[in-house]
Amino acid sequence: MNLDRIDIRILTEIQQDSNLTNQELADRVGLSPSPCLRRMKALEESGIIDRSVTLLNQRKLGLTLTVFIQISMDRHTPDRFEVFESLMASYPEVKSINLVTGQTADYLVEVVVEDMDKYQEFLLGRLTRIEGVTGVHSSFLLRKVMDRTSLPLGHLKQK
Repeated sequence: MNLDRIDIRILTEIQQDSNLTNQELADRVGLSPSPCLRRMKALEESGIIDRSVTLLNQRKLGLTLTVFIQISMDRHTPDRFEVFESLMASYPEVKSINLVTGQTADYLVEVVVEDMDKYQEFLLGRLTRIEGVTGVHSSFLLRKVMDRTSLPLGHLKQK
């Protein structure tokens, strides 16, 4: 899909506030409501808009510990990775799973839990029991300096 400057403005606006009404969005990007809605539908149908979510404040929900875990696997085979990824994705504490390169670890996983006791339960009761996991290195978040949810769009060519 070729994006023009209006499409890019729409994407920029909804990344900042996905709760905008169609009228509010149309006003912000300089369109009338009908063409704005058509463009939104086209962006959704093309897959550029993946989904809309509500971001929660994890501290206010009692989730005070964020852990970044580097995980090494014994074998680098598709079936081993598939089983690991499927199991990890089923755990509600797991916020993200990333297959990485350039490190001794194969995966970088972000986990969010209430406290160190809950992390120990997760680590010893689930993670280290997954077949193929040979190494685990945990890093604990001290302070979140910045947490951006929007993507940079300046590189997009406008038609």
